[in-house]
Parts: sequence; structure tokens; C-alpha cells
Amino acid sequence: MTMDPRLRSVVAVRAHVPDEAFTANTLGTLREGSGVVIRETGLVLTIGYLITEAEEVWLTAHDGRVVAAHPLAYDQVTGFGLVQALGPLDLPALAFGSSASAQLGDPVIIADGIGQSIRATIVAKQEFAGYWEYLLDEAIFTAPAHPSWGGAALIDAEGDLLGIGSLRLQMMHNDDVADINMVVPIDLLPPILEDLLTRGEAARPPRPWLGVFSAENNGDVVVMSVANGSPAEKAGLKRGDIISDVRDGEVEGLADFYRKVWNAGPAGSELPMRIVRDGRESWLRIKSADRNSFLRRPLLQ
Repeated sequence: MTMDPRLRSVVAVRAHVPDEAFTANTLGTLREGSGVVIRETGLVLTIGYLITEAEEVWLTAHDGRVVAAHPLAYDQVTGFGLVQALGPLDLPALAFGSSASAQLGDPVIIADGIGQSIRATIVAKQEFAGYWEYLLDEAIFTAPAHPSWGGAALIDAEGDLLGIGSLRLQMMHNDDVADINMVVPIDLLPPILEDLLTRGEAARPPRPWLGVFSAENNGDVVVMSVANGSPAEKAGLKRGDIISDVRDGEVEGLADFYRKVWNAGPAGSELPMRIVRDGRESWLRIKSADRNSFLRRPLLQ
């Protein structure tokens, strides 16, 4: 069977992370997913959590060729990651489409690096707040869900790249539960791409980071856990705490919580935060940090 030429640009990504890495406990030390060739020089776009703190990355083409790669950058704001093949991939670059122009109901293909692809539909374009202090103003959601979503390519009817797969979630519709994929829109990449290539990071101030993993429950932001050694842990934030205020502003959901933290001052600022623990209110002061300062950084080539 002849492969759709558009899918040849999607490769498998395998990353090894040292045991002592900050993200080793949460993301594991062996991470596997996909990536997309976006320049014929062997530049591959993937989802960043696959390559964060990686010391070794391997790319596998659909014909079985395995090529070593170097992790270049992971952007905390978008979630994108970049790796550079260290040998010839000899694969075409997938052109960028316009994720802003994509419409609900548009047919798409989601393809991974091991030859699996599904035909899907865009079912939503809306804000997404992730439990790990992550927020997209407009993510793309597709159904049915691809079983191998991490770093998978979202391709439109013209064969252009619309985004990179990040998560598998569930959506309620008419009392039915459907599995869907959340995709990071490709339009977020061009404004920061050259900075990622030359600096290893986007030319923007780092967002304040607390190291708290949170969930939203009926509008309340509830702490699920805190990262070891993080500002949240040092300040005494605990599992089960409800975060009700940041500075003098009431928190109205997870996205609002993140925006209040990010707008309260630069990384390193001290944030007064009101919490509810076991029915009692108290205030904590948390000195935020730059998340990247906790991570092993890739070396620029």
C-alpha cells in the first residue's frame, strides 16, 4: 500500500531523560511519541513534554530508519518542542496551515510517527487550562481521538499542518461521553520559531511559576499536589487546599487563577494567596519562580 505522502513527514520520537531530572518523576525517563518535519534540514516539531530535559533523542521514519537528534527548545507557554536531526532524514517538510482559519466541522487527519492515522473532525476551538499551570486562549479539539496523540500531526484537507497533539480528554455531549484530542494550534509557532532556534527560548519574560498541580471543581481551584522543591511546597501549600484569592482578587476558575498569578508581577515576585483548608481560611505568601530554572536545559548547537 502506498503511503499518503503527507504522512511521511511525521516521525516517531523517543527520548531518554536522566533519573535525576526534575520532571523524571512526573513525566518518566523514557518518553515516546511523534513529531513533524517542518524544515528539510531535519528540524522536527513535537510536543514539548516528550523532550523536556532529554539527554538523548532518536527519530524513526516510517521506513524504519533511525536517526539521532538533539533537543533544541521547549516553550513553556505554547507547549511546543523542537528537535534537530543529527543525520539526514531525507523527508519533506510539512507546510503550515492556518489554525485560526480552521472551522468547527472541518475534516482533518491526525497522524502519528508509527503509521497510524485517523480521519477526524474539529469539534471545538476554545480556551484550555491544564493542571500544570498551562493555558491556551484557543486550543483545537478533535474527535474521534487518536490513541497515540503526543506529538501527532493535525493535518487539514489541503495537507497542511494545523497543530500538534497534546492530550486525550473526554467531552460530554447529549449525556454521552466522547474521547477527544486537544491540539496546540500551529499559529502559535511562527512568532517564536526563530527565537527558539537561536536562543533556545522565546524572547519574552518567563512566567511566574508556583509548582502547583490544580483542578477546577464547581468553579473552585483545588490543589491536587505540589512539585517537590517548588515555591508552592516551600510556602506550605498542600493537597486539598482551595485557592480562593490571589492578592486582592477572588479566583474564578483555573484559567483566572493562572492569569492572576502571571499578571501579579515577574517571576520571583511574592504573591499573597488566600486558601481554604479544612473549612478555615488563611493566607500564604508564595515567592514565584522561573520554571525553566528547575530544568536541565538543552545545549545550543
